[in-house]
Amino acid sequence: MPIGLVVWDNWKEKAGAEAISNGDNGTPKGRELEVADLLRFVKTAGITNMVWFTADVHYTAAHYYDPSRAQFQDFNPFWEFVSGPLHAGTFGPNDLDATFGPEVKYVKAPTKEQGANLPPSMGLQFFGLVDIDGNTEQMTVRLMDREDTELYSVILDPVRQS
Repeated sequence: MPIGLVVWDNWKEKAGAEAISNGDNGTPKGRELEVADLLRFVKTAGITNMVWFTADVHYTAAHYYDPSRAQFQDFNPFWEFVSGPLHAGTFGPNDLDATFGPEVKYVKAPTKEQGANLPPSMGLQFFGLVDIDGNTEQMTVRLMDREDTELYSVILDPVRQS
């Protein structure tokens, strides 16, 4: 499940009960408490070069998380790449939850005019490719469509521990 996207994954949330996963744009709650603990641990332990690969929404996106934009700020900046599925209805894009300060760097989803739950014949199925150069240790992440067309690419330089 993406970290910074509002994903309504249970009936209580849809019925207006207290959010269990996310969506309040405030302090962490529900599953966000575990994410906050993990992000804080990663920062405190000096772990670098963290990248998240997620799915659970039916479109593709690249998000950059920066504590200076977040409600919860005890973490180091990181990237999240969302993609999928390869053969199911296409939805999205979802609203952003500001708890961890996501910034959309790229998104490909159906337009409002196209509607939701589009069939695979509409061509809006996605996947991602990741390559790490053994010499430079740079990570290249590419978001692709089902025709193997590159939609977005970013090269991430490794952060060296000092």
